[in-house]
Amino acid sequence: MQFTGEVDDQVDKAQILVASNRGPVSFSVDDDGSLRFRRGGGGLVSGLSSVAGDADTLWVCAALSDADRKAVSESPEGRIDQAGFDLGGARVRMIDIPAATFANAYNSVANSTLWFVHHMLYDTPNKPLFDAGFRTEWDDYRAYNAAFAEALVTGAADGAKVAVQDYHLALVPRMMRGRRPDLRIAHFSHTPWAPPEYFRMLPADIGRELLEGMLGADHVGFLSRRWADAFLRCCETFLRADVNWDNRTVDCGGRIVRVGVHGLGADAEGLRARAAAEDVAERRAALREMVGDRRLILRVDRTELSKNIVRGLAAYRELLVKRPEWRERVTHLAFAYPSRGDVPEYRAYTESVRRLAEEINAEFGTDDWTPVVLEVNDDYARSLASYQIADVLLVNPIRDGMNLVAKEGPVLSQEGCALVLSTEAGAADDLGRDAILVNPYDVSETAEALHTALSMPDAERRERCTRLAEAAVALPPQRWFADQLRALV
Repeated sequence: MQFTGEVDDQVDKAQILVASNRGPVSFSVDDDGSLRFRRGGGGLVSGLSSVAGDADTLWVCAALSDADRKAVSESPEGRIDQAGFDLGGARVRMIDIPAATFANAYNSVANSTLWFVHHMLYDTPNKPLFDAGFRTEWDDYRAYNAAFAEALVTGAADGAKVAVQDYHLALVPRMMRGRRPDLRIAHFSHTPWAPPEYFRMLPADIGRELLEGMLGADHVGFLSRRWADAFLRCCETFLRADVNWDNRTVDCGGRIVRVGVHGLGADAEGLRARAAAEDVAERRAALREMVGDRRLILRVDRTELSKNIVRGLAAYRELLVKRPEWRERVTHLAFAYPSRGDVPEYRAYTESVRRLAEEINAEFGTDDWTPVVLEVNDDYARSLASYQIADVLLVNPIRDGMNLVAKEGPVLSQEGCALVLSTEAGAADDLGRDAILVNPYDVSETAEALHTALSMPDAERRERCTRLAEAAVALPPQRWFADQLRALV
């Protein structure tokens, strides 16, 4: 996909490099030993792929599997596009980082430390514990970032624009800055940012290294003003940096870094095109048969700690206890796709989700009614079909950088769905006016919100859903990415 129209006119033709842990393609090995690739999905890939067809764009990513590493070994300098694979014009360099280094950087630091800090997930009486072993893991996180920085500085033309993505690569901008001052660098965080009161949990030197690493960029972006404000406060608190709150800039020894907000929206065109496919229609028919004339409460999530699935199920249970009139009149379809099975806390959480769903079904289920239908097998077509027919969409994360589910649901809804939305999702900034907002920790409030959503008059639900859909597509992925590039003036 190339920039067209308005977007094309607003983004100059400098070379663009994109850096992210996960790239736009992944590989598998067929029975005959040959490599097969598939293109990635999701808002991030959609947004970044909007420039992937340009003649002067390079995407740098990590090899995430043995098949990816095999592809790298068969490609000149990891250039997947030069190894005979038809990537639709995309140019991709994949980095084969040593397995032990990658595991420490990705699992131990990025996913088990930085993710936990920014989502404020720690069971603080027990974790975290920053000892000598963590320092070794941090060294590998630094080495992982250095591998990306090396690939970027050696692959960048003079004056190129570099878009570094997310908490996995927080150190990359500063590593590049000293070697290639000619480059224009952006760093974008797809997660929340922890307030100083929680960020200070990190060892002081590591906290400073993270902040200074990101401030190597010319522009630092976030999904919500709340997360950007928290970052600026951390810069003031831990770096004693001069922050201009009017201009939203940080003075780094005379170099001014801008901090911006770019609220990623849903890709309405892509979603509607995919949802029109035959496999979605087949799954929609099967869901209608399963639900019958009952109302449908839907959630679509990874089984991820911050998504708050257990409290959502607890709220549904309380709805059935306190509002018995809904028994046998509603079904809760919960997509809870497995996530991060290498992290012990995630395995335990997944089991908690399964156990509570079983308990609700045992307590309230009848021969003709299953209160909770828990789906753990990733089925994108079924998720899209469920968006189309849901009466209520429950999105109640503890903290979430944005949450595209909250935006995708209203876009695809056929009859109008009510949105029950956590105040702690970045999407609440854009959708709060027409959603039913809840404190994600308050199970009773969430249960009552579900009742309100189920009881909402059809006309009101449709009107709200129409406004939600309009707000959800205000900054679709292509424009969202172009917005970041325009900030690199």
